[in-house]
Amino acid sequence: MSKARKVLVLTGKRKTAIARATVKAGKGRIRVNNIPVEIFEPKLARDKIMEPILLVEDEVWKQVDINVKVSGGGFMGQAEAARVAIAKSLLKWTKSTRLETALRDYDRTMIAGDPRRTEPKKFGGPGARARDQKSYR
Repeated sequence: MSKARKVLVLTGKRKTAIARATVKAGKGRIRVNNIPVEIFEPKLARDKIMEPILLVEDEVWKQVDINVKVSGGGFMGQAEAARVAIAKSLLKWTKSTRLETALRDYDRTMIAGDPRRTEPKKFGGPGARARDQKSYR
């Protein structure tokens, strides 16, 4: 009888970007859309994705492989969605309350997410709130 393998699948969302993180026991490889996070471009997005990994104590992330697939939104929304997915997956894998408080103290949106979405456009103007100007009166 083969030993059961532990695999977690967690999601993260930001604006219209959705990230799906698959976590399994491994050697610390973290990939975003099959690109190693160490060479992910742009650097600003890479730094955003690396934040939860740097906050983990005891180098727990070196015991797992995390593969993140992100779609939708812009590059920064995708980076923040991947960041949420990685943070949630590390929390679920370790079940550590100390890690949870560290992540929450650093940035609460890593655990809770950010519920803000764009407001739909209405008639009578170019955007959600902006109105066409009147030249009379």
